[in-house]
This record gives sequence, C-alpha cells and structure tokens, in this order.
Amino acid sequence: MNGPIEWIAAIGTILAASLVAADYSRRVTGAGFLLFAFVSCLWVYSGFTAKDGLPLAIQNAVLLLINLFGVWQFLISRKKKMEIKKAEELADQAKKEVAEEARQ
Repeated sequence: MNGPIEWIAAIGTILAASLVAADYSRRVTGAGFLLFAFVSCLWVYSGFTAKDGLPLAIQNAVLLLINLFGVWQFLISRKKKMEIKKAEELADQAKKEVAEEARQ
C-alpha cells in the first residue's frame, strides 16, 4: 500500500485539514470538507484493495459520512448559512465595539 492513490489521498488529506483548520471562510471550510470526502473515498478504495486494509476502509467510510455532514453544514444548508452570516455580523459588531472601548 504505497501507490499513487495513497499518495494522492495523503496529500489531499493534508490539504483538506489545512483548509478546515485555517477557517478562512464558510466556503473555504466547506471546500476542505468536500476534499476530505473525496480523499476518504480514495482511502476506502485503498483499504478494500490492500491486504489487511479493512480497518482503514471502515474508518474512512465513517469519516466520509462525517465529511459529507460537514459539506452539508458549510455549503448546502440554507439555515446554517443564515446562522453563520448572522454570527459573522455579530462578531463584526463586537469587534467595532471593543475597538471603540479600547480607544477611550
């Protein structure tokens, strides 16, 4: 288990984790979850085709479901998009208030 699929999946996993951890925006985080879902599929395939790879396949099948939920939360769900937008507006307002208080 050291072929091109595993290398693509490993690099994709690192990139996806970086996108989610950076939390630049809802879309970037959602793209990270989408990439996680894609590489989870690669890991599942790799696990099923490798000798003794069943634990890897099962783990990534579960992670695929979790990542699809992340895609739903960050890219698809209208309610969640509205919640995030409202939270961002409140955060901006709080930053302005703190900056104003700090100047006094």
